[in-house]
Amino acid sequence: MSEAKFNKAVEIVQGLPKDGPVKPSQDDQLIFYKYFKQAKMGDNTTTRPGMLDFVGKAKWDAWTSVKGVSKEEAWTKYVEKLLAILKATDDEASKKYVAEIEAA
Repeated sequence: MSEAKFNKAVEIVQGLPKDGPVKPSQDDQLIFYKYFKQAKMGDNTTTRPGMLDFVGKAKWDAWTSVKGVSKEEAWTKYVEKLLAILKATDDEASKKYVAEIEAA
């Protein structure tokens, strides 16, 4: 998987409209988050957030779960997840996004 495809996928995920046809679940969003962080920053070396920071802990746990994953593998997993969501939605906007990723 190329970095260009990964960057295009990140651009698409960050630009998805809240009320659009493609709506990643919270679990999907955590998957995008952990692979994005792993690809950009490598292994998580931060301390786990406090007891009442539920979102922070979920993000920290997700990122830590991919410790040791290479940057290239993180790119691949991120793009594969987005493509699976887009192909399951199967509308015109999703098909356009798939074509953009494949062309990158």
